Amino acid sequence: MKMVEEEEVVIVGAGIAGLATAVALKRLGIRALLLERAEGLRSTGAALTLSSNAWLALDALAVSHKLTSIYSPVKRGLVTNIQTGATQEVSLTRAGPRSVHRKSLLEALANELPIDTIRFSSKVDSIETQTQENSSITIIHLSDGTVIKAKMLIGCDGVHSVVGNWLGLAAPVNSGRSAIRGLAVFPQGHGMDHEVRQFLDVGLRAGFVPLTDKDIYWFFVSQSPPNGEKLAGNPELIQRELLENYGKHLPPLYLDVVRHCDLSTLSWAPLMFRKPWDIMFKQLRKDNITVAGDAMHPMTPDLGQGGCAALEDAVVLGRHIGEALKTKNGKLDTRDIGEAIDGYVKERRWRVSWLVAGSYLSGWAQQGGSNWLMKFFRDVVFYRFLFPKLANVAQYDCGKLPSVSFSSESKSSSKID
Repeated sequence: MKMVEEEEVVIVGAGIAGLATAVALKRLGIRALLLERAEGLRSTGAALTLSSNAWLALDALAVSHKLTSIYSPVKRGLVTNIQTGATQEVSLTRAGPRSVHRKSLLEALANELPIDTIRFSSKVDSIETQTQENSSITIIHLSDGTVIKAKMLIGCDGVHSVVGNWLGLAAPVNSGRSAIRGLAVFPQGHGMDHEVRQFLDVGLRAGFVPLTDKDIYWFFVSQSPPNGEKLAGNPELIQRELLENYGKHLPPLYLDVVRHCDLSTLSWAPLMFRKPWDIMFKQLRKDNITVAGDAMHPMTPDLGQGGCAALEDAVVLGRHIGEALKTKNGKLDTRDIGEAIDGYVKERRWRVSWLVAGSYLSGWAQQGGSNWLMKFFRDVVFYRFLFPKLANVAQYDCGKLPSVSFSSESKSSSKID
């Protein structure tokens, strides 16, 4: 007979959304178990840029100070048209985004959690729900035979989410583009200004941004090549194809960055997104189960908001659960969880739908065709008028976690019954 474990909250996926959500719950006194299918923290993607909204979320989680002491704000953004050689400056958010190593962000979040919070090499096979004493209980079956009962399940398991699939969310669609990402290392220092450089041509966008005095994060986004799948998992081939084929006409400055790449950080992946109307109108909650991060809103990287939105999700979900705890004097009934999730879903649905749509529009405009009308739209209309408005999404404040105080009769930590 299989042993059944019992947990208050189970989070599937120990990426940005999963770790941040666990930290938010910990701040409320709620323990969560994180199930991660990988053997350790995954840092695929090498780095990411965090805008003002992400730093506000990290402030709410009391984690931002760990990163702001290491990473400096980006001073400005420069965009160069490869065909004409013209370069224009793109306005950044007032506070200035900061680009960080993905691993540093994950570790900063993970270090806030008790050592037994994350269970690696844990693959979810199936999910079912039961009703016990008028309360919804989720049964999670793992591939190693483990069975876990949870009062709340949050899917933070990425683009191909098992939890999202269980909820009935439509599968993400391929944008027709793919991205190569890597980390360039200059042991003696790169000597570059702390600014974002982008290079545009028909059907492609490339760029880089320094993380520290020695590390530079770089990317290359283009129409997916016919042989793209064979690039996955082959960093030497990715680098060679980029230098000798896909990006050979890019400026020497950019190609030198690619040559300095730490091959262990190099990745190729198709860019996927969930159709905005699927997020707006499909079911994002069933019983006490919901999703966050890429499991809810996979998007193309053209606004740099994927990781930022995941951090927002964690705080907003935590805020709604915390408000429910306040009204229940620190003791949360499972029947209250559904209402808290409903508030979270209502608040996030339209916000992230707009982020997905805006990211897709941004990518379409920047990598559009070569006819004069498209060039005029991109260089005159988009960068001067539309992009600043799209960039305003980074000014969003997801709020703070509530301060949950308990009476003398309550336990020192909150509890879900």
